[in-house]
Amino acid sequence: MSVSRRRVLAGTGAVGVGIAFTGAVEELFAGDAAAAPIGGREGYGPLVPDPKGVLDLPRGFRYTVLSREGEPLRSGEGTVPSNFDGMAAFPARGRTWLVRNHENRPDAEHRVPPVKGVTYDPGALGGCTALEVGHGGRVHTERVAIAGTAVNCAGGPTPWRTWLTCEENEDKAGTGDFTKDHGFIFEVDPYRQGRTVPEPLTAMGRFQHEAIAVDPRDGTVYETEDAFDSPFGLFYRFRPRSPRGGFGSLRAGGRLEAMRVPGVPDLSVVQEPGTVFHHVGWERVPDPLAKETPIRLQDFGRGGVTHAQKLEGCYWGGDRVYFVTSFARKDEGSGADHFGQVWSYEPRSRRLTLVIVFGPDTDVQMPGESPDNICLAPHGGLMVCEDGGGAQHVYGVTRRREVYAMARNRQNIGTDAEPEWGEFAGVTFCGGGRTMYVNVYDPGTTFAITGPWNRY
Repeated sequence: MSVSRRRVLAGTGAVGVGIAFTGAVEELFAGDAAAAPIGGREGYGPLVPDPKGVLDLPRGFRYTVLSREGEPLRSGEGTVPSNFDGMAAFPARGRTWLVRNHENRPDAEHRVPPVKGVTYDPGALGGCTALEVGHGGRVHTERVAIAGTAVNCAGGPTPWRTWLTCEENEDKAGTGDFTKDHGFIFEVDPYRQGRTVPEPLTAMGRFQHEAIAVDPRDGTVYETEDAFDSPFGLFYRFRPRSPRGGFGSLRAGGRLEAMRVPGVPDLSVVQEPGTVFHHVGWERVPDPLAKETPIRLQDFGRGGVTHAQKLEGCYWGGDRVYFVTSFARKDEGSGADHFGQVWSYEPRSRRLTLVIVFGPDTDVQMPGESPDNICLAPHGGLMVCEDGGGAQHVYGVTRRREVYAMARNRQNIGTDAEPEWGEFAGVTFCGGGRTMYVNVYDPGTTFAITGPWNRY
């Protein structure tokens, strides 16, 4: 594969935040029929400084602030919770429902209010909220969708239009104020409050969940684990007993398995984009509930399983699942260093491919950790939420392997002497691709971004 450097974003206000991509970027667009015809050329132009100091966007684009943490919930259930993270958009007769995670830990400033009927553990402060958004970015409804869960990081939508919210926490009952075990996935109905059941999908495993993606053909759910210590997390698949899907179908149980790449105990050691592994195996998880031992430390037999540091975003495109490893560091226990990878796995051929490697330009300093949340844009290209130090951006990636800044957060959560900007999360599209929705983690803010998306 040829290596293509990102242009230095001179004049965009993003000088000094260089990222280089290598790999078969074309593959990322081939899997999506809507994205394939266009794919973008050079982005949408330089970022224009926002006179309000909130969000910089290219000329012709505008944002609407849909929600901010600490404001009253329109449902009257309390205040909008803190720590906006993963999110998905669901169409609804001219309107859009957003389901938004709140990655609240015990020190969260604004907890998810413990609403009767949708609260799992009153001692946990996380959960999800749901927003009904109409034309012009008008918010008609904002309510608690599920409460009493912990550190709800990402998750993913299902083909039957529900949201699977993931706990990035594996503490047991008795830890702090917890009255129940955590580390689970919960199913949330974005449309109807009464259908969400605040009980975990235990067969899908108890570990530090990050994100999921569902194979629409057979209902297999792929899961990433963002474990914080070596030997780090695993990439899982859950094979449901009820493969046709539908709300509540995952409660029928199934089989949880972890990926094994023969001869590769750690994905970080793979450095060459385009590297392909055939005959990838899957090993049954001995104890999905991790009653005594975390899953990543359990005995999988002679073949073992494959680990990776910072397994994050996960999505389905075409006939394969894509997943992200945000970074790897040898001094933290990884087998090698990298600044981010995107992998694809094709279930039919059992083939795993390293699609993209993120890395520093030789002449531009790398901006910390990248990437995190990731999605395909309906009008072509890939949208990536940056998660690192310094200024925080949503980046776009074009077919030509060029990276451009799509948005920059201007909300300072540090001090004038030591400024700090909250990361982006939960990027998603709806409304026929006319609107991009995205969160800023801190201060918790949800944006709707409209503009000339079809320009390229």
